[in-house]
Amino acid sequence: MSRIINVAAAQLGPIQRSDTRRDVVERLLAHLRQAHTMGCQLVVFPELALTTFFPRWYMEDPAEIEAFYESQMPGPETRVLFDTARKLGIGFYLGYAELAVEGGVKRRFNTSILVGQDGEIIGKYRKVHLPGHAGHEPWRAFQHLEKHYFEPGASFDVWRGFGGVMGMALCNDRRWSETYRVMGLQGAEMILLGYNTPVHNPPAPEHDDLSMFHNHLVMQAGAYQNGTWVVGVAKAGKEEGCEMIGGSCIIAPSGEIVAACSTKGDELAIARCDLDLCLSYKNTTFNFERHRRPEAYGLITERRGAVEPAPEAAITA
Repeated sequence: MSRIINVAAAQLGPIQRSDTRRDVVERLLAHLRQAHTMGCQLVVFPELALTTFFPRWYMEDPAEIEAFYESQMPGPETRVLFDTARKLGIGFYLGYAELAVEGGVKRRFNTSILVGQDGEIIGKYRKVHLPGHAGHEPWRAFQHLEKHYFEPGASFDVWRGFGGVMGMALCNDRRWSETYRVMGLQGAEMILLGYNTPVHNPPAPEHDDLSMFHNHLVMQAGAYQNGTWVVGVAKAGKEEGCEMIGGSCIIAPSGEIVAACSTKGDELAIARCDLDLCLSYKNTTFNFERHRRPEAYGLITERRGAVEPAPEAAITA
């Protein structure tokens, strides 16, 4: 049985605050239809794909804040995505802001879902590594308040779909090796990852010129070190005065970029992804069962921040 998936990285250009859900969904539908005509089975959209990147503003009014969230998925304005996917026989990954009521308590997450070719949700992921800050910092040219608007998710899960083992992550997750390794330990063969990343990093502007290099570096390393495909998809361009990186790409288990977007607008990058290519890495260099030594990795889960040895500590051979 073939384990080949034709995948489209569906980059979006900027979404302005004045753009309606209907406006944005029409753009997503155009991507779905174009990907279908090109023989794709899976379309990967960016993080927070239904709205502008609202954590760049500090807001206190609950009604103003909640206007950016989805309280159900699918909802009235997104149902057409699921219906179209079912009609075309094409699946998709979608990032959005989730407003959930659990145990009578409102909870807010930066979320993504994986939808199958039958239009049904296969899995849901809630972003673990929230970047930025929780309080208003007026000195910044723009805010990055994910810690204010979201609570972190709790796990990196995988799901069976599209003939393989699929994982999901979001934006800042891609910078942390643990993201890929936890899914790699569950046999992930393709990790879908949407992002919204500004070119300018206010606390460390010396990183600005390296933003695209770092973007690709971490995803390529994660793919290679875990023998998995990685599909990274941006919302790019000048959004509400903030320049966002593009660089959407599809990365093979070798770590090589095999398809990439070249603009900062709405664009598809398409690749024929053979999931069996993962085996060459999972069975040799990164055969976890044969080569890993988890007894030596305790600090990874025992300690959160770095702790240097005491100055007087003896160095032993």
